[in-house]
Amino acid sequence: MPPTPAAGIVLFRRTQDDFEVLIAHMGGPFWSRKDERGWTIPKGAIEPGETTEQAARREFEEELGSPVPDAPLLALGGFPQPRKHITAFAAEGDLDADAIVSNEFEMEWPRGSGRMQSYPELDRAMWADLELARVKLVKGQVPIIEALRDHLIEQRLIAP
Repeated sequence: MPPTPAAGIVLFRRTQDDFEVLIAHMGGPFWSRKDERGWTIPKGAIEPGETTEQAARREFEEELGSPVPDAPLLALGGFPQPRKHITAFAAEGDLDADAIVSNEFEMEWPRGSGRMQSYPELDRAMWADLELARVKLVKGQVPIIEALRDHLIEQRLIAP
């Protein structure tokens, strides 16, 4: 089965000495005890008739409960994942990580119980420097952070 086309946005902000990115912890019972490699950028499937940018903006708002700050999107490229192919964008802006309100999904839990439960897609968010984000994000999304870092180096905003 071919990977599902998806789109996402990594929000970044300047700090006194560096840059931070907004990452979010995946919700639900599978991720509840996983910290390292249990975080993601807001992203999701592209719906029929949507552009990748429209999908990325919609997913950001659905998963964080807030629209992308008013800033131009920087295309970072395409990133293959095991089940998705993410077209990633970056935007500079700020957001209160403690105030996210994610949409929810339903699943049978415990498995085989016949009982459906609701869980937030993302259960919390945090600002992380680029190195911490590389440790926390699921492995397939680390290249997205590297692409952002390369852009910041090209713009001479950070040292190589």
